[in-house]
Amino acid sequence: MQVLAAKSYTDYRNNTYWIKGTRIAIDSVVCAFQKGESPESIVQSFLLLTLEQVYGVIAFYLANRTEIDAYMEAEEAAFDAMPQPLQSTDPVLYNKLIAAKIARQQVKS
Repeated sequence: MQVLAAKSYTDYRNNTYWIKGTRIAIDSVVCAFQKGESPESIVQSFLLLTLEQVYGVIAFYLANRTEIDAYMEAEEAAFDAMPQPLQSTDPVLYNKLIAAKIARQQVKS
């Protein structure tokens, strides 16, 4: 019988968790999962990802929930501390991003 090696679905590079082999941060999948989206619907939103990758990221998140939640909160705080040029250059996009952030915070509550 062949012994299979465990797969890794995430990478940590440049101070960010990424879905292995992509330029998609795990935050995208984790946020969708926290909102109650199914892995199948997450795949439909991120056409570059496979169902296997999405389940792998969700498993990674569930196994490391405390650490990943803290990581994501720190990322959000760092983002909030940065100057927001979009507020003046593209107020429509800026308002959409703020609305998405508020919706995500309401899901957490």
